[in-house]
Amino acid sequence: MHRIDSFVRNGCSGYGRGVGKVRRLRAVGGGEDGQALVLAIGACFALIAAALALVAIAGAVTGKGRAQRAADLAAISAVRSMRDDLPKLLSPPRLPNGAPNPSHLGKSTYLARARDAAAAAADHNDVDPRRVRISFPDRSSFAPLRARATVVAKLDVGAGRRRVEASAEAEAAPPVTAAGGGGPAIASGGGYSGPLVYRDGKGMRPDVAAAYDQMAAAAAAAGIDLIVVSGFRSDAEQAELFAAHPDPKWVAPPGTSLHRCATELDLGPESAYAWIDANGSRFGFTQRYSWEAWHMGFDRPPAPCSNAGNAVSGAGSDVASTGAAALPGFVPPRFRDTLVEAAAKWNVSPALLAAQLMAESNFNPFAVSPAGAVGIAQFMPGTAASYGLEDPFDPVEAIGAQAHLMSDLMNQFGSPELALAAYNAGPAPVEACSCVPAIPETSAYVARIMALLGGAGVIPAPTFEVRLIS
Repeated sequence: MHRIDSFVRNGCSGYGRGVGKVRRLRAVGGGEDGQALVLAIGACFALIAAALALVAIAGAVTGKGRAQRAADLAAISAVRSMRDDLPKLLSPPRLPNGAPNPSHLGKSTYLARARDAAAAAADHNDVDPRRVRISFPDRSSFAPLRARATVVAKLDVGAGRRRVEASAEAEAAPPVTAAGGGGPAIASGGGYSGPLVYRDGKGMRPDVAAAYDQMAAAAAAAGIDLIVVSGFRSDAEQAELFAAHPDPKWVAPPGTSLHRCATELDLGPESAYAWIDANGSRFGFTQRYSWEAWHMGFDRPPAPCSNAGNAVSGAGSDVASTGAAALPGFVPPRFRDTLVEAAAKWNVSPALLAAQLMAESNFNPFAVSPAGAVGIAQFMPGTAASYGLEDPFDPVEAIGAQAHLMSDLMNQFGSPELALAAYNAGPAPVEACSCVPAIPETSAYVARIMALLGGAGVIPAPTFEVRLIS
């Protein structure tokens, strides 16, 4: 503003000095002096008008920018609240004893807290919260993860007032990486299809991790720091190792190694071998092969690479539930056995299939989407035909086809996040980026399912990014 005012003053004073020269020329003589004076004065007024226009434009631009910034911050703040409250929304309304769960949030409270967070963000940025409207594009889902903020303001422009509207939309979604950050939460490509828990960056069955933690604590008390050198390996990873060292005594051929069951740990350092051999059995571990002092297998039930092993739940806990009892509590009783049987047939986590059905149709066998997807697993007609699904409204048939499709996608993409994204958006967008594609519907779909699994204790609670999408 100061620069604009200075420009106006300097411009006019320059022309003023020119006017003095015109007067002197006029005294010398010449009838064109009056015309020069008129032109000089006209130019001066034109400069003033242009400067005033610039002031008005600058004010409008600044006001529009402030409104957009307020909308961005309001949308982000609302979604941050939703991300932080999501575990409470997904927690069971009642405790096992039937009492109300004090940590549970109902959906209306969950959304109200998001609105309050957006209003607070607007207020902190000198925007009247009454001028901010918050909506939730995916409000109809069981776990909304998107918010849209609209800021309406009026700016003083010249002699009048101008209405300005700015909007922004934000979402909470998995990081756009191949496996959502870190290793896959659920195993695939081997003999085990359940959740993975990580120690020293190596995956293992949850009950194996709990036993290892106890053993590692005992070793530490004896002055020994255990290290997990290797854990779960897919058949493809085993094939690479065997190709490099094709000696069955040292590297099992693909499809035969118990590492594919997530029950085997290669441990270190070498100085710990004697302690491990003497104490491993106290924690359920046994030395599988006499010539591999580092290889300890977990020999407590359920057996390696078994259907019961695939259904072990309780990420990191020492309590293992199996079979239909291991499914999350939100699964209706009538579908529990069907899910376990389909998961066992196609080597897919039953909890993953259950969370997916919750997101797809809320377990409604007769659901029909606006896009034409039908049934409990929301198959499109073409996909249903390719998987031999004759009646997508038959929940037993549909769940079997869902397990088949998810098995194929898990084997193709190697992680539950990418398999889910491909189930929702098709394989092509996932193949193009080797990531969860930045499609709002797809990223929210993956986030809801992984959050359900985390809330049920099947996997560690996932981490979501908050980002603007429009």
